[in-house]
Amino acid sequence: MPEAGKRRVLAFDFGTRRIGVAVGQELIGSGKPLQMLPARDGIPDWNTIAALLAEWQPDLVVVGLPLNMDDTENDMCARARKFGKRIHGRFNVPVEMVDERLTSYEAKGDVMAAGGSRDFGRHGIDDLAAVLILETWFRLQG
Repeated sequence: MPEAGKRRVLAFDFGTRRIGVAVGQELIGSGKPLQMLPARDGIPDWNTIAALLAEWQPDLVVVGLPLNMDDTENDMCARARKFGKRIHGRFNVPVEMVDERLTSYEAKGDVMAAGGSRDFGRHGIDDLAAVLILETWFRLQG
C-alpha cells in the first residue's frame, strides 16, 4: 500500500435504495463523483462493486457513517458498518468509517444552488454526498 498522503480512496454513501460512489487521491485532497448504484433494501449488486474496485484499485475504502446529531448511532449506522465489513471481507481492502452527518443535506443544497431540480434521484445527490464524505476523510488526515 502506498504511504499515507498518496493513497487512492473510493468512498461510498450507503443508502437502502441508492449508494453513491466517489473516488479521490489523498495527495490532491479532493474527490469526484463516479456513480449511483441501485440497492435493494441496502443490498447492492456486488458484481458492480467488484468492477469498481477492479477499475479504480483503491488503497482504501471509506464508508459514510450517518450518526445522529448527538453522536449516537442509529439503525442506518449498523447497516453502513455491515456494508463496510462486507466490502472488507469480500475484497480484502481496508475500510474506514467516517462521520457523514449533513452530507446529503449539503449535497442537495449544492444541486439546488447549481440550478438543479428537487428530483434528486436523477441529479446525483448520493454520488455528491460520497464526494463530501471522501473530502471529510481527507481533511481528517491532515
